Amino acid sequence: MTLARVWTAQLGLIGAMVLWGSSFIALKIAFRAYDPMVVIFARMILASLCFLVFWARLTGGASYRQGDWRWLLLMAFCEPCLYFIFEAKAIQNTSASQAGMITALLPLMVAVAARFFLNERLHMRAMAGFALAVAGAVWLSLQAQPTADAPNPALGNFFEFLAMVCAVGYMVTLKHLTLRYSPFLLTAVQAFVGSVFYFPFLLLPETALPAHLDPAAAAAVVYLGVCVTIGAYGLYNFGISRIPASQASAFVNLIPVFTAVMGYLILGEVMTVGQYGSCVLIFAGIYLSQYKGRRTPAA
Repeated sequence: MTLARVWTAQLGLIGAMVLWGSSFIALKIAFRAYDPMVVIFARMILASLCFLVFWARLTGGASYRQGDWRWLLLMAFCEPCLYFIFEAKAIQNTSASQAGMITALLPLMVAVAARFFLNERLHMRAMAGFALAVAGAVWLSLQAQPTADAPNPALGNFFEFLAMVCAVGYMVTLKHLTLRYSPFLLTAVQAFVGSVFYFPFLLLPETALPAHLDPAAAAAVVYLGVCVTIGAYGLYNFGISRIPASQASAFVNLIPVFTAVMGYLILGEVMTVGQYGSCVLIFAGIYLSQYKGRRTPAA
């Protein structure tokens, strides 16, 4: 694996984390005016329409293998289907910053799952980096201040944990599929399946359909559908196709940092000195988990 290939994968993963971190902020804004199921369906259908424009190019060169439909459906069922349900419940009950912190548990969960399902090795340096990053994320979470938008943080954080369980299934399945399909084709499949999955929720009597246009909330929905769903998932799928799933998942620890900073700048969520210190700890953990040390020249 060339150094340039690794660097492009890492840059793609960092870009995905910035977009995913911003998604918590956009969801908070959208949920203030629209029903969560309406927001998620609109997000999926917008992404699907964008992918339809490039469908011929996306499917070019794809080699379908018999039985792959099961893996494709499992991937999409884990994320976005179940994942977004749990994330919506989390955002309704906890702050954007605290929800972002729970994502720090994901790398360890993925690393263990990749060891058993993908036969990826677990190095002690990587585990130490994961532990350091998780410690920083927990510290950051403990420093978070409750807001009026977080009526039940404990329940919300539990729902975000369930979303992370779904994310583990998504990432492990995705790594298996990237051997045969392009990252952006897999992202398109997620959007199409998500649109079909969430449409029936609009017909439920408890789902409140939009009665008016809220400019800020509508802009947040468009941002979620175009920039986050296409951009973040596309960049992440690109990154994970080039490096091991356990290494790619380490970048998820950046989400709490980006979420906390944007939550402070956009939503007014408080950042303390301790939170800034924990952000440094998270970045240190990311570096340690990715650092390979100096290579010994071959004899």
